[in-house]
Amino acid sequence: MTAAPAELPPPAPGRIRLLSYNVRSLRDDRQALARVIRACGPDLVCVQESPRYWRPRGQAAWLARATGTVVLSGGGRAAAGPLLLGRPGVRVLAVHDRLLPKTRGLHARGFATALVEVAGAAPFTVTSCHLSLDADERLRQFGLLAGQLRYAGPGVIAGDFNEHPDGPGWRSLAERLQDGYPVAPWGGEMTSVPENPYQRLDAVFATPDIEVLSCGVPHGLPGVTGADLLAATDHLPVLAVLRLPAPGPGAAGR
Repeated sequence: MTAAPAELPPPAPGRIRLLSYNVRSLRDDRQALARVIRACGPDLVCVQESPRYWRPRGQAAWLARATGTVVLSGGGRAAAGPLLLGRPGVRVLAVHDRLLPKTRGLHARGFATALVEVAGAAPFTVTSCHLSLDADERLRQFGLLAGQLRYAGPGVIAGDFNEHPDGPGWRSLAERLQDGYPVAPWGGEMTSVPENPYQRLDAVFATPDIEVLSCGVPHGLPGVTGADLLAATDHLPVLAVLRLPAPGPGAAGR
């Protein structure tokens, strides 16, 4: 596995850590999963495959407690699996979760989206997504993602896209947004499968007004062990450090 740099860009006003992670319905080693997330120290977590059928709210709440975060939006049937978690202090201004049109015989899909605010930055949207395995349906879902960015200027879309970077949907999204890893590569590139990473299915995209400082799989990050990455789930996480635009005039009193 590729070793990550010893340090990430340090905390600063308007700077956040965002983690994207497919947790496979918490079917694997939950404690290993929680350790990986805590070690990454995220301000926001874009979760895919949050449990949908058996006590979805309770299981989302467990994951939040285990990782020192709170549920912001999505989860369960609200977004068909995607879930947004955030550290205490992330302010939710609005929720825009969305269930997508479903193709007969395929899994339901959705977007977990919230308009949020952190200290020292302008409000921005964040979306967690998990796109279809079917190529035609997936391409339509890529086309719908842009609509999740209409609620504010800055925005981030992160998730499991079930497509390679040379795919048509991925390429169309990368024409409008920054694909974090090529912009500021850090750590590892490939996200699937943990025991032999050979493909990049998971990514963090950001609007051009957000500065991507680093992005990649957190191999070698202090507290993130290879054993935990193997045991936690069937994807590797993507950790991005982002610098958000400054708040506009009058934001201090909001």
